[in-house]
Amino acid sequence: MESDKVLHIANFSTLFVCMVLKFPQIFVLMRAKSTTGVSLNSLLLELTGFIVFVTYQMYYDYPPPTYLEYPILIAQDVILLLLILHYNGSLKQSLIYAVVFVGGWQLLTVQKWIIDLAMSLCTFISAGSKFAQLQCLWQSKDSGQVSALSWGMATYTCFARIYTTSVTTGDMQVLVRFIVMALLNSWVLATILYYRKRAGEVQKKQD
Repeated sequence: MESDKVLHIANFSTLFVCMVLKFPQIFVLMRAKSTTGVSLNSLLLELTGFIVFVTYQMYYDYPPPTYLEYPILIAQDVILLLLILHYNGSLKQSLIYAVVFVGGWQLLTVQKWIIDLAMSLCTFISAGSKFAQLQCLWQSKDSGQVSALSWGMATYTCFARIYTTSVTTGDMQVLVRFIVMALLNSWVLATILYYRKRAGEVQKKQD
């Protein structure tokens, strides 16, 4: 009984957090009108990983509460993608991305082996998105336009999903993915905070 209560709290808190997870990042970009430190490649890989993951969960009829946040995250990532393309002056490319993502999503469920293969690669795709963001931060040495709050919330949801997956489906592929994502999200968050602290120290010296 107690474990069911914890499971419900983990599921619904994750869903609630994901409903607003990308909002801080969206607001930061809209205010700054700049994408410095924000990786387009990271976002594209993350979006790919989200689409594969939610399609896999739906294909195998997993309980909706274990993946309900992903359609919401996909919608928020699409908004972020449009903003990044807009501020980079390449909004026309959005049509190409739309065709590729929709076509790829349809292809995933044509054969069972395709979705299984895609899911086996999903962890590497999602991990690649985190490393792309880290590389962007290392190169720019500027985390001013990257939302620490969004990355902090993403870290929480991964740890929550480690618990919910372990007590519901027990799917090892899914569990490994969340463990890897939790660790990499923590790394990105620590990097953002490091560059923010360093920028603050530089500003104090200049003052």
